[in-house]
Amino acid sequence: MSKKLTKFQIILDRGALLYLPGQVLSGRVLLETQADTAVLGLHFHVLGECTVHVPKGRRDKSYDKENYIDFRMKLLDDFDSKPILLSPGIHCFPFKLGLPVSLPSTFLGRHGWVQYYCKTSLQETSGITHKNQQVFIVLNPIDLNLEVPIMSRPLEANVDHRVGVGYIGGTVRCNVGLDKRAYVPGESILLTGEVHNRTNVTVKLLKYALIETVKYFVHGKLVHQERRELDAVVRDKIKSGGRDVLQNGHLTVPPLPPTNLLGCHLIKVQYSVCVLIEPNLMERQEAIRIPITLGTYPFRRDDENLQEWVDNYVQYPAALPVSRGTPFEVLH
Repeated sequence: MSKKLTKFQIILDRGALLYLPGQVLSGRVLLETQADTAVLGLHFHVLGECTVHVPKGRRDKSYDKENYIDFRMKLLDDFDSKPILLSPGIHCFPFKLGLPVSLPSTFLGRHGWVQYYCKTSLQETSGITHKNQQVFIVLNPIDLNLEVPIMSRPLEANVDHRVGVGYIGGTVRCNVGLDKRAYVPGESILLTGEVHNRTNVTVKLLKYALIETVKYFVHGKLVHQERRELDAVVRDKIKSGGRDVLQNGHLTVPPLPPTNLLGCHLIKVQYSVCVLIEPNLMERQEAIRIPITLGTYPFRRDDENLQEWVDNYVQYPAALPVSRGTPFEVLH
């Protein structure tokens, strides 16, 4: 930034920076100069895009990209091709743009992301170009009340898993129950479980976990998949012939975008409750998965009218995490 230009920033009218598709993105570009400043124009750019970048080796990579917004305008223009003189003081340039109705939610992954920016550039006649940008968050909401009714009902799954062979082999029987099949950030997944170890060895790890699965696509083909553990309930070991019973367990749903990133064709996001079982053998860890849906607006209670629900629904957080934990890659 030159000595003449002391302030150059983008200010959005929504302090939380959170927008829904179809809402109006508005704000202003603020300049402050200490002396007369000759400029050639002030350009403004709103960009929304998804990028997937998956390394395939030291030199190769899988890459794809799609755009959702690419809007450009001139907030200050040299119509007669002559420099524009900005006097000392504060200069404010407002902008307003209606966002498209089909934008996917903001998402940050290890190998891909959906992000939205406002960018601006100011070029002085001296050849100096000043640039700035402001990220904003888009949430494409899912109202669970519009999903099929079965999503609000309890779910029970029963699975028999065979481990080992011969004398050291056997079956681990697992019964898992969820209070419903769809949730929103901030809610708790209430679960019950019963695991019966019918093998001749100890089950050295038993864990109930909330798992996020992210799939990356390049030119229509799946090129990478990662899984991340979001919350977990760890149980004690189960000796041969033993049984573990879980009652009133819960997993907390953290701030996350809804299932599937509606409108995005390069990244798919899915959530599941998994029962992780690891016998005391040379076998790998096994996972029993129960898919769930993650929405934005929770189910209304039968005794709750529409206005009460609007006033009391669980608010989606105003900001998504800016960094992500290490993926949970041991699941298969």
